[in-house]
Amino acid sequence: MWISDKWKDYELLDASAGERLERWGSHILVRPDPQAIWKTERLDPRWNNPEGRYSRSHTGGGAWDKGALPEAWNISYGDLTFHVKPMNFKHTGLFPEQAVNWDWMRGKIARAGRNVSVLNLFAYTGGATAACLAAGASVCHVDAARGMVAWAKENAALSHLEDRSVRWIVDDCAKFVEREIRRSRKYDAIIMDPPSYGRGPGGEVWKLEENLWDFVSLCSRVLSDEPLFVLINSYTTGLAPSTLTYITDSIFTARLGGASRAEELGLCAAQSGLALPCGASCRWEV
Repeated sequence: MWISDKWKDYELLDASAGERLERWGSHILVRPDPQAIWKTERLDPRWNNPEGRYSRSHTGGGAWDKGALPEAWNISYGDLTFHVKPMNFKHTGLFPEQAVNWDWMRGKIARAGRNVSVLNLFAYTGGATAACLAAGASVCHVDAARGMVAWAKENAALSHLEDRSVRWIVDDCAKFVEREIRRSRKYDAIIMDPPSYGRGPGGEVWKLEENLWDFVSLCSRVLSDEPLFVLINSYTTGLAPSTLTYITDSIFTARLGGASRAEELGLCAAQSGLALPCGASCRWEV
């Protein structure tokens, strides 16, 4: 498991009985988490009086009880700063477990000793974009949601990266990659965080298990002749990390060499010391 353990502004305080207790900066939140099925004793008193709690509804969905929680605030990870706020479906606009990938990408880019171009697909609020920009790469940030791209721009500005080489694209990721192929544009690194399920702007249905192979194959056609890495993130329950390595080894390693490795991502709970699984990542690198 790859553990994100260098945070100062975020902390997983505890996880038990389907929920996680977290500190986001100075604010305490409780959110549901289906992986925390163990029922350890809740010794931390902050379980009883969080500033914000997201509760599931018996009819589906859920809602925040925010109390005096501010609408939004900023937290930092090293030299990166992010705007976070409680959103629908329990999210805050940031996945702290991804920090271990940000560190890995920054190291790869810094050691490359050359200009590196990165394509970030399903790029959300731009955590990976900010990390790659800070390492000196140029980035093409693509997401179909205009609001998420605007949020990513805000995060880049908070980290004083707004003047770096970045393209902000609001588009369907597959259609954008198809156009880049026609333009003969290439990238040295590709990041993708595809959803488990979604619909494109034209009503196209995306199911990860059915579409991932074809999508990764498509993306391989915009990889440069001097590739650095490909990173695939998955939050689909039941999709084993080894499945991701089979995809990347079949598509990239067989043709270009290098190697693939996939692991669960995790956050360690301060109270119990247990590592909470938070999805999976696969890294192909040369």
